Amino acid sequence: AVFEPRALNELFPDWKELGAPLNTPVTGDDIYVLKSAESATKVPNFFVPKTMHNEGNYIISLGNLCRWLAQQAEGLGVEIYPGFAAQEALIDENGVVRGIVTGDLGVDREGNPKEGYYTPGMELRAKYTLFAEGCRGHIGKQLIKKYNLDSEADAQHYGIGIKEIWDIDPSKHKPGLVVHTAGWPLN
Repeated sequence: AVFEPRALNELFPDWKELGAPLNTPVTGDDIYVLKSAESATKVPNFFVPKTMHNEGNYIISLGNLCRWLAQQAEGLGVEIYPGFAAQEALIDENGVVRGIVTGDLGVDREGNPKEGYYTPGMELRAKYTLFAEGCRGHIGKQLIKKYNLDSEADAQHYGIGIKEIWDIDPSKHKPGLVVHTAGWPLN
């Protein structure tokens, strides 16, 4: 992923000394318009919008960054429970979110308890509950509807990205180069 570190600079100004896994600074951006499987045209830099330039950004492994951020959070006393899917938000009588309920474990495809394996979901209560389930999370949708969180928001827009891992001839490898493409076969 290409990562813009502004928020990380604000949260952890000393992230470099702390060993954050941002090891490959972006050294350049190339943009190509693909005309066919065999033909492409490089877009000159002066035609490229400023928002497409990644100067000051890093090429990272998002998984490595998330693991590092989890370590930093746990060092500050945050409790993280990986491996437990949140099923619903716990909301008190005043409408305040107080935590979550995890999903039941040991159930069959229809949600029925399996004999000898069933464990009911747990209530995890917290002073603060952070929902980070992505743009289409089921609890997020419920909270957006309940609290009318999208009343002054634009409609969500989605894009698609494709990650490919290639074996590159070392003589052609340019660490830090970001290549954007548009056109064929999606034109």
